[in-house]
Amino acid sequence: MKYDVIIVGAGPGGIFSAYELMQKNEKLRVAVFELGEALKDRQCPIEKKKVKSCVKCKTCAIMSGFGGAGAFSDGKYNITNDFGGTLHEYIGASRAVELMEYVDQINMSHGGQDTKMYSTAGTRFKKLCVQNKMKLLDASVRHLGTDINYIVLENLYAGLKDKVDFYFQSPVDRIEILEEGYRVFSRGESFDCMKCVVSVGRSGSKWMEEVCRALEIGTKSNRVDIGVRVELPAVIFSHLTDELYESKIVYRTEKFEDNVRTFCMNPYGFVVNENTNGIITVNGHSYEGDERKTENTNFALLVAKHFSEPFKDSNGYGESIARLSNMLGGGVIVQRFGDLVRGRRSNEKRISRGSVRPTLSATPGDLSLVLPKRILDGIMEMIYALDKIAPGTANDDTLLYGVEVKFYNMEVDLDENLESRHKGLYVIGDGSGVTHSLSHASASGVHVARHIAEQFMPSQT
Repeated sequence: MKYDVIIVGAGPGGIFSAYELMQKNEKLRVAVFELGEALKDRQCPIEKKKVKSCVKCKTCAIMSGFGGAGAFSDGKYNITNDFGGTLHEYIGASRAVELMEYVDQINMSHGGQDTKMYSTAGTRFKKLCVQNKMKLLDASVRHLGTDINYIVLENLYAGLKDKVDFYFQSPVDRIEILEEGYRVFSRGESFDCMKCVVSVGRSGSKWMEEVCRALEIGTKSNRVDIGVRVELPAVIFSHLTDELYESKIVYRTEKFEDNVRTFCMNPYGFVVNENTNGIITVNGHSYEGDERKTENTNFALLVAKHFSEPFKDSNGYGESIARLSNMLGGGVIVQRFGDLVRGRRSNEKRISRGSVRPTLSATPGDLSLVLPKRILDGIMEMIYALDKIAPGTANDDTLLYGVEVKFYNMEVDLDENLESRHKGLYVIGDGSGVTHSLSHASASGVHVARHIAEQFMPSQT
């Protein structure tokens, strides 16, 4: 089989690449190869109430498949250059925002039109954060919710499936450089293309490393974010979430001067498991519809760790901590904040008597046996800081789930077109190390698609 463009990965970057290519030139022969299942076939046993804890499926339905790891997220599209990646450093700040706004328009035209756009512009909470030694980052936030996000993806797929060849359950083994173009190997077959777009997300970081090594593409070490997911009564943060929905707050600790930040806030949401390369970590989801809302809000508290010589394997460091949590708890560990402060392990009895009803079945344990002291001290300091702007955050019954780890691919050496040293081979989305969010990954897909489309004149198709 020969294609004009092959896209590896059907996450947001891959989807929006395919979408924009079809908008620019429907005659292009485009194929998308995806490790996981089609959207309708992505079924986590936990979500289906078949099991209570992760059974380590061969391919994690939460992490892989059409829509990528964002398919069952709460569908937050942050339109900002303040966080979510460094795409603006490659393509320019105004261009990056313009593309994120374009992605938002597409989402609105595919089922998200009734959702709300939130903004931190002019909010009184900026002053409140500064008064308490914290910083509220600027952003406009479109919240689709897990339910509406799924509908948007369904509609995008419906519009693409008859124009683009999708190969599901088709992991790509390797990519070879041809005299003109590239050869992609999957499930014992080979497929040729003129242009190849790699969009494998964070879960494809190890595979991406192998590809870069094989094709001699330069990389540099990225960071890893390590922390916990906090779950507490929604009313504690309702004054923030009702106005802003998600508040990205950064705090610089007094003890070590490390930055701790809130991440992925889910008002009235659920805490969930994630399986990344066989390692069980924790995340959060929330729904737009009232029928799926809970009485709790959850969010991550993360500390970013960068490494230099002689150690460069930041993901390996994060994996080792997550594996320790899995070893002690058989998966995710949960602990009451009051127990952590008192230096004792949580148990089912104390959790059940608490005021916070857990939304995830996790093993009661002691996070101090898992997280390094410096990281844990920073998280505890941040909880006390948040308690000043959201009283009740530092209550004894506040639940901490661990560990949450955000693995970032090493940053791939790319030009302003997100093109590697091999012309026609592009790396986009979170797998590139350039983007760290749904909005940035989607925008990178549009950016590359437009660059590719310019190179295919109608006479060539």
